[in-house]
Amino acid sequence: MSTVKHAADPGSDLSVYIHVPFCAVRCGYCDFNTYTATELGGGGSQAEYAHNAMAEMDLTLAADRAAGYDYQQVSTVFFGGGTPTLLPADDLVAMLEHLRTLLPLADDAEVTTEANPDSVTRASLSRLAAAGITRVSFGMQSAVPSVLATLDRTHDPEKVPQAVAWAREAGLDVSLDLIYGTPGETIADVETSVTSALACGVDHMSAYSLIIEGNTAMARQLRRGELTAPDPDDMADKYELVDDLARADGLSWYEVSNWSRTPAQRSRHNLAYWRGTDWWGIGPGAHRHRDGLRAWNVKHPSRYARMLAAGELPVADSEQVTAEDRLVERVMLELRIADGLDIAVIPLERRPMLAVHRDRGHLEPAALESGRAVLTRSGRLLADAVIRDLVP
Repeated sequence: MSTVKHAADPGSDLSVYIHVPFCAVRCGYCDFNTYTATELGGGGSQAEYAHNAMAEMDLTLAADRAAGYDYQQVSTVFFGGGTPTLLPADDLVAMLEHLRTLLPLADDAEVTTEANPDSVTRASLSRLAAAGITRVSFGMQSAVPSVLATLDRTHDPEKVPQAVAWAREAGLDVSLDLIYGTPGETIADVETSVTSALACGVDHMSAYSLIIEGNTAMARQLRRGELTAPDPDDMADKYELVDDLARADGLSWYEVSNWSRTPAQRSRHNLAYWRGTDWWGIGPGAHRHRDGLRAWNVKHPSRYARMLAAGELPVADSEQVTAEDRLVERVMLELRIADGLDIAVIPLERRPMLAVHRDRGHLEPAALESGRAVLTRSGRLLADAVIRDLVP
C-alpha cells in the first residue's frame, strides 16, 4: 500500500485543475497559454483533447503512487482555460467521469467550469450539472461595450443575465469575473459593470485589476501610444468602488480580488491554492504541486499530445521548493485571504513590522491580538508592500 506523505495536507485531499487551452479569439490583454483553432493541428486539436487529458490523468496517478503518494479523495475540480465550454459538454463530462474512476470525488466536491456567456446553452449547462459540475464561472469582464471592445471580448453583455438564468435553472452556483482598469474605462463604467453583475443575483464575484503583460497585443498598443496605461490611484479608487458595491449587496471579501455571498460559496478550489495544498495540473502548460515539488507541463498542445502518445508524462520541468521559498509563498498567499495568516510563521526578526502595519492601518488590530495577520481594506490595496515587510 502507498504511504501518504503530505506535509501541506494531512487529510490527503487533492484538487485537480484541468486546463482547456482553446479560445474562439485571442484577447489583446491575455497572456495565458491559449490557442485558437487556426493555430493548432495534429494531435493538439480540440477533438482529441479529452482523450489526451484522460491519458495524462492515468500517468499522473501512476507517477504519484510510484513516488509513495496517494489521495483519499478529490475535493475540488476546476476546468479552466481558455474557454472550457468551447468543447462539447460531453467532453467535459467524460474527463470528470474518468477522474472518478481513478480517485473518488468527495460527496460535497466543488466542480467548477469557466465559461464565456456566449459559449453555453440551456442544454449544455443542464448536461454539465447533471454530470456533477456544481459551479460555473462566467468571464463577464465588463458590461460596457466600449470596454469589452478594448479587451477584444466578443460576447454581448446583454447575454450575461440569460446565461446566469440558465445556470441557475440547472442548479449551478454562479460566479461572474470582472476586470477593472482597462485603458479608457471610467469609474462610471466600473459602477455599471459591477451593478450589472450584482443584479444577476450571483453567489460569487471576482474583480481583477488589469495587468498588461509585456508580450501581449495590448502591451504593443501601449508602446505605440494607442492606449494609455492605467493610473495606480485610479485603480485604487475602482477597487474601493467594487468593494463598496459588493458589500452593499451582501457579498463579503474573502480574498483580495474575490467576494462571496456566504462562506459556503467561496471558491474552495482557489482557496486550496492559497493555502498551499496539493493539486494536479492537467493539460498543456498546467502546473502541479505535491508536497513542495512543483512541476509544469509543456505548453503547446501538439507537443503535449505527442508525449502522451509515447506514454510520457508531458512535464517540461520541475523544482523542489526550498523551505525558505515555501515560507515566502505561505505569507504571500495566506495574507491575501480574509482568514489571514498565523503570525507564528513570520520570522522573529520580521514580527516588529506587524505593529508598524497595524499602526499604518494595514492590519486589523483585533485579529493581530488573537495571533493572526488580517489585511484591512487599505492593507488590501498595499498587500504586496505588507508582504515584502514580513518575509526574509
